[in-house]
Amino acid sequence: MSEVASARTTPWHLWVVGGLSLLWNGFGGYGFLMSQIQGETYFRQMGMSEAQIAYVAAYPDWMLAVSALGVGGAVAGSVLLLLRSRFAVHAFVLSLVGIAGAKGYALTVPGGWELIVGAIPVAVAVIGVVLLVYAWVMTRRAVLR
Repeated sequence: MSEVASARTTPWHLWVVGGLSLLWNGFGGYGFLMSQIQGETYFRQMGMSEAQIAYVAAYPDWMLAVSALGVGGAVAGSVLLLLRSRFAVHAFVLSLVGIAGAKGYALTVPGGWELIVGAIPVAVAVIGVVLLVYAWVMTRRAVLR
């Protein structure tokens, strides 16, 4: 099938969802990168409280890996969605594993859960699930190959 015919069979909403998800997840990727480069300075610029900064500063190394998995999987999933790759599903699963790991860690640290509860962490999880379901449906419809 030619590229022109292939582009015609791609539903318009794939480009909208893929583009918006790349913007959303790209912001998360930027935040993670800046947190590693600037650390506390970046956290203060983002308006984090002293307790939140202390919580993140106390992360064990494996939690940084979990966070990187969550953010990296989300960004990769968005790019793979725009590339119409079925591997977007796998990337979004990895992202949700990272999100679940971060939430699980918060449950084990005294006061951790109270520090991460809010609209943004909930939105991250909900949007992650929605993107996984969307990619899975697009794979089942043979839009993603």
